Amino acid sequence: MGNFKTLAVFLLLGMVSLGYTQQKISYDDHPVLTWSDFKGAPVYDSEFHANTNSGFSYTWSYKTTNGEVDLQYEVYSTFYPNGSWVHPDHKTDKLLKHEQAHFDISEIHARKLRKAMQAYKPGRNIRKDLQKLYNDIELERVKMQGEFDLESAHSMNSQAEMKWQAHIAKELDKLKEYAKK
Repeated sequence: MGNFKTLAVFLLLGMVSLGYTQQKISYDDHPVLTWSDFKGAPVYDSEFHANTNSGFSYTWSYKTTNGEVDLQYEVYSTFYPNGSWVHPDHKTDKLLKHEQAHFDISEIHARKLRKAMQAYKPGRNIRKDLQKLYNDIELERVKMQGEFDLESAHSMNSQAEMKWQAHIAKELDKLKEYAKK
């Protein structure tokens, strides 16, 4: 677990130093991506034609009134334009739909975290408990992102891509009550 935290801090510091956090797009404000959202420099020696940099995060606070804990939280699903790129000669609708699915997967997990936080009953270890909820769901997100790319062969396997697109749409719909309002 320590390695995960170290990696997360390293990635966050790297993103800050590269300017990825300077511009971000919230799923709530801008759920459908266009190629103009991909502002990062293309990686021409990559085996891939595009890359989506997205994820989810949360903030929280609480106050105690009459012995009752009132937990306040916000969960965000975010796309980072400066960390996302596309080769100019590969801007196809099919590839954009694949990259959109990566952003949608981040939103699915943001909704899962909202659901978990809504069900959470604050105890003595709020900070630790919330961090565990986040870490567990983040691991699920990373796993799903990897499975999506592996099974769809990064959008090259059309049959698997269609299966995943349907699965992602179903998951978003299943969790629609946890979309940010």
